[in-house]
Amino acid sequence: MIEIKDKKNCVGCTACAEICPKKCIQMKPDEEGFLYPVVDKSRCVECNACNTVCPIQSPVDEKEKLQKAYLVQHCDEKVRLDSSAGGAFTAIATVVLQKGGVVFGAAYDENFHVQHTYIEAVDELKKFRNSKYVQSELGDAFCLVKSFLQKGRWVCFSGTPCQIEGLSRFLRKPYEKLVLVDVVCHGIPSPLIWNKYLEYQEQSFPNPDNIRFRDKFYGYKYSTMSIIQNGKNVYHAGSQLDPMLRAFFSDTCDRPSCYECPFKKRYRVSDFTIWDCFSVYDFDKKLDDDKGTTRVLCHSQKAASLMQEVMEYARCKEVSADKLVAGVKEMFESVPMNLNRTVFLADATKLSGKELFEKYYPVTKKVKVKTAIRKVLLVTGIYGTMKKCLNRVRGR
Repeated sequence: MIEIKDKKNCVGCTACAEICPKKCIQMKPDEEGFLYPVVDKSRCVECNACNTVCPIQSPVDEKEKLQKAYLVQHCDEKVRLDSSAGGAFTAIATVVLQKGGVVFGAAYDENFHVQHTYIEAVDELKKFRNSKYVQSELGDAFCLVKSFLQKGRWVCFSGTPCQIEGLSRFLRKPYEKLVLVDVVCHGIPSPLIWNKYLEYQEQSFPNPDNIRFRDKFYGYKYSTMSIIQNGKNVYHAGSQLDPMLRAFFSDTCDRPSCYECPFKKRYRVSDFTIWDCFSVYDFDKKLDDDKGTTRVLCHSQKAASLMQEVMEYARCKEVSADKLVAGVKEMFESVPMNLNRTVFLADATKLSGKELFEKYYPVTKKVKVKTAIRKVLLVTGIYGTMKKCLNRVRGR
């Protein structure tokens, strides 16, 4: 049976729970808000299926393969503006939907909890647009994917690299009509901290229409956390000011497995890997309009073929795969654990959202000054130039 002795050895992908023939494994939250498998030992028959599909215990060896690479911008400017980057996933998903398929992705429920769900119509793809920096609850998504595939339908599944490898292990065999899309991942924050943030913002902005982690209020190069209420953008703050973004980028609330992530690699089991291209000017200055561009890395012939259909919905520029991945730290390196992580998450179980964020991420005079300076740089256009220089120094 599956037994988690060290929490860094579980990514919460649900493969073990979904494969269990006796359904004696449940995913339950720990004190930090992350889901882990819990086995009802009285019903377990020791078939070992759970260990066999675990992407940590039964890892997939990385194998070098031919890759194609593209820069992608969706042709519909509204879709592109609504997307975190260039809207590539919407274009890929649209191709699958046009084949009569279904698309799985992370979406908010009515309480802004993040969960994996599926849609069957193009106009529903808006649920999946924009980043959601919190671990999604997968529920029975893996079993649903298998059911659709067994019925002969196309399925597009998007998720973090660990979720994609978990699904791949669960399915146990390749499917011609399965399209796997992983997103280059910084790390997976705790749902507990996200709930504290919702509680924190509820005081000032009750019953919001939407909450956007990567809103392009100031443009693509400086996206903000935004809250939409009654159709209006009533709150927008960047990574220097918003407490959820500050917690995320300081790595104080990630899942333990994120600090030693085994899925940080170039050659993946997915068909597509997608992520931001802030340095699009290094590839083609004509594409640098500050509205968003997605890097797309194709790992399979299936992906390369589908890209020909994606071009019906998006502008696609083929580039060198080596250049596309060069200097992309998030693809190859795990995040470092913040020294305050343990006390921060422990306090999250005791303090209110307001108390928690004011203790660890107070809006000090220094924070206000840095934020004001950045806004001036944005308005004057200097910020974009400075970011280009910084990215070049970092080799990104």
